[in-house]
Amino acid sequence: MRSITIRIDDVCPTMDWEAFSRFAALLDKYEIKPLIGVIPDNKDPMLDAGDKRNKAFDDPAGYAAWLKRLSDKGWIMSMHGVHHVYTTQKGGLFPMNDFSEFAGVELKDQYRLIRHGLICLRKLGIKTDIFMAPGHSFDKNTLRVLRRFGFTRITDGYGNFPYERLSFTFLPISFLRKAELKGKDGITTFVVHPAEMSDKEFEEYEDLFENRREQFKDYSEMLNIPALTRKRGTDLLEYMMVSAKHCAGKIL
Repeated sequence: MRSITIRIDDVCPTMDWEAFSRFAALLDKYEIKPLIGVIPDNKDPMLDAGDKRNKAFDDPAGYAAWLKRLSDKGWIMSMHGVHHVYTTQKGGLFPMNDFSEFAGVELKDQYRLIRHGLICLRKLGIKTDIFMAPGHSFDKNTLRVLRRFGFTRITDGYGNFPYERLSFTFLPISFLRKAELKGKDGITTFVVHPAEMSDKEFEEYEDLFENRREQFKDYSEMLNIPALTRKRGTDLLEYMMVSAKHCAGKIL
């Protein structure tokens, strides 16, 4: 039976607190501890929820204290880009989208960007070696800089188990959710954006947690699985799969 973990993207002080809290309540109810992607210095206007944000987070100390409470109860932290602003039209190594905060950006500029992000995370009391790229897009320069700053794991890629690539451990995300739910062996991650979810999607997740609880695991279990060395040609196959999924999404 396929094990499934949860990751929540786009965590920042101005996020839609109502939607986040609604999904977090489901995770707490079923005692599922996810990975969350913390944006170090959000400048994406689409992630400013206005009146739906948590005004207590206007105080950086209050926001940092909340993140610490999540960490203390077993939620795993990752660095979700830096500003969450797309500055290029590149898909990079995992071309799920044709826009990026990192892919196609000069090495020195990526260094400055990621360094700034780490400084912001330190102020929030967060230390992590997991990177979550906005839009799933990054390139080899991104990995060079991340390696220099001590990152060892990337939450992205397709596969049945964590795998080694370019001196990183890639923590796989779901290719097709319905297929993953019926899959045999292995582990994957469902990517969740609470602010974009409809009432129906919230209900579907609650139904999954209620009826398939044994499949859903804490994200820490993903981190405890040794990374596999993939067969030759698998990276190309992955690239073709994600490109096909991107094209299909455009058509639909």
